[in-house]
Amino acid sequence: MEESEERGFVIRDKRGQSQEESTVSPSLAPSFSPSSDTSQGSQKGTKETPSAAPPLTFSSFIFSLGTSALMLMGEQLDPDQPPQTVNLQGAKEVIDILSLLETKTQGNLTSEEQTVLRDLLYALRMKYVDLASGKQKTPSF
Repeated sequence: MEESEERGFVIRDKRGQSQEESTVSPSLAPSFSPSSDTSQGSQKGTKETPSAAPPLTFSSFIFSLGTSALMLMGEQLDPDQPPQTVNLQGAKEVIDILSLLETKTQGNLTSEEQTVLRDLLYALRMKYVDLASGKQKTPSF
């Protein structure tokens, strides 16, 4: 019974470790699927090189939230995508989160990060005000 309690997920903070230190042996890696066939398929799909994704920075995080707010305001970021429905309440919440981040990180950001956040907030607020006041027509779907 004790043996089954010891099995489970092991969370390791890999920040600051080299590539060689952060490798986990396949026998110690947790299986997310009860079927061995599907777990092997998922292991093959998750082997990506670390350079495949750009590093996460504060600016990229801010851009991600800004993109979410734009999509909630009906912006179509890709012409091949179906039209987005407008959710002004959701957009306002994301703008409020960005505003909270601006307040809480005051004095702790680089000048570039501060500029990105300030400019993005300005653009999002202006777009929100235009949509909420009816000056800019919301896309009809």
